[in-house]
Amino acid sequence: MENHTIYYDMMIRLTSAISQCKDPEEVALITAEGVKTAFSAKGCSVFLVDRGTGELGLVASSGLSSNYLNKGPIYFMQTIREAKDAVPIAIYDIMDDPRIKYPDEAKKEGIASLLGVPIISHDKIIGALRIYTEKPWEFSFNDISMVQSVALICGMAMDMCRMYKGYKTSIEILKNMRREDSFGSNKWTPHEGVPQSVDQSICDY
Repeated sequence: MENHTIYYDMMIRLTSAISQCKDPEEVALITAEGVKTAFSAKGCSVFLVDRGTGELGLVASSGLSSNYLNKGPIYFMQTIREAKDAVPIAIYDIMDDPRIKYPDEAKKEGIASLLGVPIISHDKIIGALRIYTEKPWEFSFNDISMVQSVALICGMAMDMCRMYKGYKTSIEILKNMRREDSFGSNKWTPHEGVPQSVDQSICDY
């Protein structure tokens, strides 16, 4: 198997692009496309955990068909364990591994190997990043380390985007509350805002 070279310049471009994103879905898409390109892989997908349903929900994907992406639900507690135990999972042959829930669909898609790493933010597992290859791939330590680094950056960036959106929403709410509590006009007369205990004559100057 040909050794994969770690493209540090790709990491710089990827992190630079992610740092400018203000939407979590945009972060996920840039991550999926960047990792797929770096590994010349069949595809790459980013999933987030839905705590309510227990499913891994697809957020972004690159290189995979809609038929494969819609093959069926992927449950957080039943899927391959990269998003359950916070450990990377490298599968050399998807047709000979019991952890793969949809092996026939993967074979039809032309997938031979899979690497899954957890997406972690603030010590919590929030999702999973997966790479799919057409040819059997024995993922090296460097391969796994690189994808783990990207997954960590992805997780932190998505959290930052959520906080940005939250702050933006809070500011808009405060602005609306301020408008509702205003004096009904953007223009002040000389007497507006003066306490009743103050002699009004002092304003007539």
